[in-house]
Amino acid sequence: MHDPNDPYRDDLNDLEDDTVPASSVHDRRDPASEQDPIALRSGLSRAQLDTLDMMESFRWRLAFVRWPMHSAAIPVLFNQTGTHYVVINEDGSLDEQPGLTLRG
Repeated sequence: MHDPNDPYRDDLNDLEDDTVPASSVHDRRDPASEQDPIALRSGLSRAQLDTLDMMESFRWRLAFVRWPMHSAAIPVLFNQTGTHYVVINEDGSLDEQPGLTLRG
């Protein structure tokens, strides 16, 4: 137990008083956890958005967007069964073998 008067106490790691309910925490690795589709699309180029619209008509879904430093956004789409993924390049072209390392 921490001494509340200890000046060296690390308040960032002490969540006894400021716990966040689990229902409000978004785990981006959880496929059942929904993300805001508008927020996911923000920052994509016009060409990426056009390709995304076309892919969604074939039941592909935008799963997440990677934001590498000093580079364009990388939207990652999965097919309807979740067994195959593609990324949309900045120019709107599809990369079917993107070489991303995805956590399982």
